[in-house]
Amino acid sequence: MPGASRWANDEADAAEDARRKKEKEDKKRAKQLKQEREAAAAAAQEEDTRPSKRRKLSPTVRDDESAKPAERQLLRFEGGSWGRCRHVDNYNVINHIEQGTFGVVSRAIEVETGEVVALKMAKHDERVREADGYSVPALREVEMLRKARHPNIVALKEVVRGGDYSVSGGPIYLVLEFVEHDLRDLMNHMPEPFVASEIKTLFRQLVTAVDFLHTNHIMHRDLKTSNILLSNRGHLKLADFGMARTVPPPSTPNIPTSPLTTVVVTLWYRAPELLLGAKTYTTAIDIWSLGCIFSEFQDKTNSYILKGKNEVDQLYKIFSLVGIPTEKAWPSFSRLPNAKALKLPRNPAKPPSLKRVFPSLTDAGVDLLSWMLESNPDRRATAKDILSHVYFEESPKPKPMELFPTFPSKAAKEKRKEWTPEAPKRGEGRWSNNGWQPGEVDFTALSSGREKR
Repeated sequence: MPGASRWANDEADAAEDARRKKEKEDKKRAKQLKQEREAAAAAAQEEDTRPSKRRKLSPTVRDDESAKPAERQLLRFEGGSWGRCRHVDNYNVINHIEQGTFGVVSRAIEVETGEVVALKMAKHDERVREADGYSVPALREVEMLRKARHPNIVALKEVVRGGDYSVSGGPIYLVLEFVEHDLRDLMNHMPEPFVASEIKTLFRQLVTAVDFLHTNHIMHRDLKTSNILLSNRGHLKLADFGMARTVPPPSTPNIPTSPLTTVVVTLWYRAPELLLGAKTYTTAIDIWSLGCIFSEFQDKTNSYILKGKNEVDQLYKIFSLVGIPTEKAWPSFSRLPNAKALKLPRNPAKPPSLKRVFPSLTDAGVDLLSWMLESNPDRRATAKDILSHVYFEESPKPKPMELFPTFPSKAAKEKRKEWTPEAPKRGEGRWSNNGWQPGEVDFTALSSGREKR
């Protein structure tokens, strides 16, 4: 057996082997720690896909495989814009448009994008203010417009606030899409009224919007021509949802509901069941308002057809046009709270034919109008009934929107020249406990031989 080398040093060799082994283990441990850190970073990035505040999606990003996952992550947060409200200083007011019952509307431009919008400042009213300082109609309009996304309903872009962020209860502003005209103002200033084909185009768009609301169990409760917007190319938009509210679906009749207020809908568009004090009502009240709007379209002077001075006079004009309800035609009519205060004739005269009142209407148009102005709400047409009516199929057909006439905008620095009825205010127009005072309107004038028009 050969002898050991004279250069051999067992202690030094053992120390060197130990050093190399330790160095190898340190490298292995460092590599494992690096892999764990990378895995943790990847997991954290997958969990939190929210882009940083400074991160922007460049329009010049190449449409390759590496860019697609980032685009999908950004699109996930597109609808999440209902966080903290922006300030109204992001918009510059161009001019005042109008002052309504529940808000002041102005035309404004967004500072960053240059987009023209309608800025509606919600009014503050101590009588209808909640604990947080915001009015009920403003909160209701925000809620309803968020639910009602439809091409024929004005779009709510965002809600901004004024005042100081440190102070609660500051004014709020609804940022709405800007539409050039409101229908009432346009009809007041048109040299010639809408022709039949244009009426069908406008009315079908309006009923389509109302059908969408009723399908989603929403009552508008203030349909009138001044709450309908129209672009200068014939695109109609329904607006002003301050009095709208949801109703239980008809498939759940056993759900208890609180009594509804009867002080809704502008007087000249108010259904007879509301005037008679019904505590519960349905979406049929909107259909009655549609009938009143349809009758305005048919009048050559674009005037209001049922223009009552008060609730009693409004009922008188309604009964003069469509007749006094009978127990057979409307079984619950006599049991309504305010029906007993009426002095009704025993032998009422037959109302005039709607064809005589609206000679320009065809037989199909008369049938549609009489169906919408049915006194009994249970027998009144629905929005779907209106859309499927033969009136829209007969000649002349609805005019395509591409061929609709262009009108100059009245919203730019021009105010209304004619007064329009306001929506009812809370606490006003209610019936007294003793019913109507005698001598206001004598309904016996509707009896045979004494008809007054």
